[in-house]
Amino acid sequence: MNGTGTAAEDRVFAALANATRREVLRLLRERGPQPVQALADHFEMRRPSLSEHLKVLREAGLVSEQRSGRQRIYRLEAAPLAEVQDWLHPYERFWRDRLRGLGDLLDRMPDDDRS
Repeated sequence: MNGTGTAAEDRVFAALANATRREVLRLLRERGPQPVQALADHFEMRRPSLSEHLKVLREAGLVSEQRSGRQRIYRLEAAPLAEVQDWLHPYERFWRDRLRGLGDLLDRMPDDDRS
């Protein structure tokens, strides 16, 4: 992610912006590939609504779909998340440096010994 905001990058961030889609990714990460119905059992929504979320995740490259008979099995595809991590890394460094500076300032301040 080089800062130009390509369409693929924008799709990944848009997909991650939704709590339901993040939960689907968590389920796939923790429990491995699952059929649509197993995923749907975790949500209070109709299956067509979940299918729309899965479509967004598929188009962002965050999940893949494999057909097994009449079932569709979804699998986490983590490569786009590594790109998000790369994009976030400078911000993590920024905040780590800021917090270190705050810690240093607090360490230099006299303790308040009043009880």
